Amino acid sequence: MMKRVVKLNKRIGSGMAAMVMAAALVGSMPVCAAGGSGIDMSTDYPGITVKAGETVTFPLDFASLDGEGHDIKLSAENLPENWKGYFKGQNNQITKVHVDGAGTEEQESTTSKTSTKGNDLADFSLTVPDDAETGEYEVDLKADAGSGNTDTLTLEVTVSEEDAGESNFTSEYPEQQGAAGTTFTFDMTIVNNRGTNQSYSLSAQTPEGWQATFTPSGESNNVASLSVDAGASQGVTVTVTPPENVEKGDYQIPCTAVSSNDTLKSELTVSITGTYALSLSTPDERLSFDAYANKETAVTLSITNNGNVDLNNLNLSASAPTDWDVRFSESAIDTLEAGATREVTAYVTPGENAITGDYVTTIKINNENTSASADFRVSVKTSTSWGIAAIAIIVVLVCGLGVIFKKYGRR
Repeated sequence: MMKRVVKLNKRIGSGMAAMVMAAALVGSMPVCAAGGSGIDMSTDYPGITVKAGETVTFPLDFASLDGEGHDIKLSAENLPENWKGYFKGQNNQITKVHVDGAGTEEQESTTSKTSTKGNDLADFSLTVPDDAETGEYEVDLKADAGSGNTDTLTLEVTVSEEDAGESNFTSEYPEQQGAAGTTFTFDMTIVNNRGTNQSYSLSAQTPEGWQATFTPSGESNNVASLSVDAGASQGVTVTVTPPENVEKGDYQIPCTAVSSNDTLKSELTVSITGTYALSLSTPDERLSFDAYANKETAVTLSITNNGNVDLNNLNLSASAPTDWDVRFSESAIDTLEAGATREVTAYVTPGENAITGDYVTTIKINNENTSASADFRVSVKTSTSWGIAAIAIIVVLVCGLGVIFKKYGRR
């Protein structure tokens, strides 16, 4: 009886040892997902709310759970009647996607999943028909890598008659004013309150001769469209440039941002306060005159307001060579009406030591809105009185020499 017990114990011990070894072998093998799947397909927002007629996009992420690379076949199942859906990658319709493995020669022995992310390798585009009734719907997406490696992602789509919130296109300061020639910039914001990403085409209706450009906030390149994520906002700068000869008045510039689901409108207003233009010359338009050292010369200036608004607080100034003096009959003009001309006299005095030659004197007139200037060539001449004196001295010397020769010549 004791021998049988001993034999039985030996058999049990051998069985237990075999079970332990089997468990160890199983523990050393890689573990796949439930159902034998070595792949995983997911999306950040598998449940969304849309309106009938909308097209929604689900960014898809893929992972290798067994450390191996896979070519995964994609399909959509259980699409409701008249619903349309397809997979796309890099703007192309696709049927397969490739997912890399872990990329290591030696795989660690572990009971946890080995996962390699695919970073939104594909998107699933789903179009809800216009006549879809409100309610909850399910769409199954299937990923099949072959050899039993499959995964299914269920999308829950709620069709509702109400928007999550109205999207909008607004500007903090939609009205600006300035003179002709001013470039106006408006900081605007597009808010996408829909449950899906939207791509908006941008446009502006400008008056003839005007220009408008769109630049995303923080960037330098102009764009014709931009994408805004679901529930997010995007800043955009609208630059408006009127033509140089624009008339005074108010101008409306309607702007639109259009996506497949939204037409967002915003109106900008530009108030042109007037055209500022000023010229400085002489009545005969000659910009040269003669002058003499240390002698004041008067020059008549012709100042014309070529704009369509009155100019106030105009000031005259001059830039002349060292030791020269320039003054004006009036150095300030309180008001110069649009289209009017005012004559002012400039008095230019070259320096006492100025030698014969040509010099440049610049005369300028300006106010806070505009300015004009003219460069005058000043030819400094030798004084006539000095010439007469020189001639008189020469005559005296000649006469003196004549007297001397006459008196002492006979000796």
